[in-house]
Amino acid sequence: MKLSSIKVVDLSTVLAGPSVGTFFAELGAEVIKIESPQFPDVTRSWKLPTEDALSPVSAYFSSVNYRKKYSELDLSDSIQNNELLHLISEADILLMNFKASTELKFGLTPDLLQAKFPQLIIGKITGFGEENDRVAYDLILQAETGFMSMNGTKESGPVKMPVALIDVLAAHQLKEGILVALLDRISSGQGRTVSVSLYDAAISSLANQASNYLMSQQIPLRIGSLHPNIAPYGEIFSTKDGFQITIAIGSDVHFQKLGSVLSLPELAQDLRFLSNQQRVKNRSELADILKDKLEHVKADDFLKQCHEMYIPAARIKNLAEVFQDQSAQQLVRQEEISGINTKRVTSIAFKWK
Repeated sequence: MKLSSIKVVDLSTVLAGPSVGTFFAELGAEVIKIESPQFPDVTRSWKLPTEDALSPVSAYFSSVNYRKKYSELDLSDSIQNNELLHLISEADILLMNFKASTELKFGLTPDLLQAKFPQLIIGKITGFGEENDRVAYDLILQAETGFMSMNGTKESGPVKMPVALIDVLAAHQLKEGILVALLDRISSGQGRTVSVSLYDAAISSLANQASNYLMSQQIPLRIGSLHPNIAPYGEIFSTKDGFQITIAIGSDVHFQKLGSVLSLPELAQDLRFLSNQQRVKNRSELADILKDKLEHVKADDFLKQCHEMYIPAARIKNLAEVFQDQSAQQLVRQEEISGINTKRVTSIAFKWK
């Protein structure tokens, strides 16, 4: 599918909004990213110690900016502000993550824009909602929506996830909303404002952990990679040849097969492990049994048998190992930005037939 007839003006910065712009650019839309000459997208400066300090782009910036045209406009200047309005008049989608006070200052409130451009679809990212000007970064949302309290171990204390996941989740919500608005515009002829807050995106993504609390009043503990409802699931084991592996036993059938692979068929008949709920209650004892067995097994041999018997299991890989795989390499996209070769993974994981 191509969206070559769609034009997007991207005023957003950091991760969530720009990744939405990249999504549409990858689908063929024309995306123009507008930055302030005085205050360009801050992620241009978010550089690793090993990156070129003088480079106009960073790896972080490159991760969510792809196939875009770049332009600078000082929106406090009336002439350049009018240039922006001309671009918006020709656009289908406008992306913003300004504070409400900034929208008002530059005359870019949704009410004003849709009065001038009734077919325009406005996609907005906010931190805590349209009426709240509080500054929000992914870390702050991870802290305030329960993610950090659940992540980590008893010993580590709260831990931030290593990807700006709340930004990623909010971006997916905004993509969905904009696509629905585009469909609605076909019949109604009218644009819409689609607004997503990082807060709402985070809360709506609590999924089973939210229901565990709402229905059973269970406040999740920091249990590392373990799953509160399933066992063994997330336990980490070391193999004879020094690799770390993990398993995701989601059913009694999986558990019976695991016992067979490990030459421990009696496990499936043990009253402590007879059902998933019993395995959750007795997960420590079960983990000890599996640990003693797996430390005498080679990783590849064990994983090969698991794959053949459809048992979910994996070796824990770092990113260098991940991108040695051709399947991951096929998802890498390259582009020159300001004369610099940049790379990122695709924002599109679905496939069309």
